[in-house]
Amino acid sequence: MRILVLSDSHGDYFTMQKIIKAQPDAEVVIFLGDGHYDFERCKSLLDGKIIYAVKGNNDFHCDYPKNAIICEGGIKIYITHGHYEYVKSSFGRLITVAKDNNCTLALYGHRHEQREENCDGVKLFSPGAVKNDEYGVIDIVDGGYICIGIKIK
Repeated sequence: MRILVLSDSHGDYFTMQKIIKAQPDAEVVIFLGDGHYDFERCKSLLDGKIIYAVKGNNDFHCDYPKNAIICEGGIKIYITHGHYEYVKSSFGRLITVAKDNNCTLALYGHRHEQREENCDGVKLFSPGAVKNDEYGVIDIVDGGYICIGIKIK
């Protein structure tokens, strides 16, 4: 199973559209905020896919939740934009919230950088920023998952 992870398009609808078209095998699409208008415009490309979305700090007039806990491929995942967890300062709050909800993977955006690391039993993964030609995929394989940051162009 492949999960496409998008964040921080900030008005770059065309790059978001290009990324979605480049990942037709993704069964699940997760949007981590800051560009909900772009994401809404791309929804016609996502027919038949499972979709999750959270709001970012620049998503005004948006009814997406501020975070969510999902389960895909047997993996419990905490998804957030990251500003409520203060990820620009540290990952302590993000790790605590993920652990308190028994999540082994936490996805976040906000920092506009691709990043993957293990912290206190939680894997943290940021797909980077669509506006910087970056996104992520998570491949769920036998016995676990692999997080991959991708830069286009």
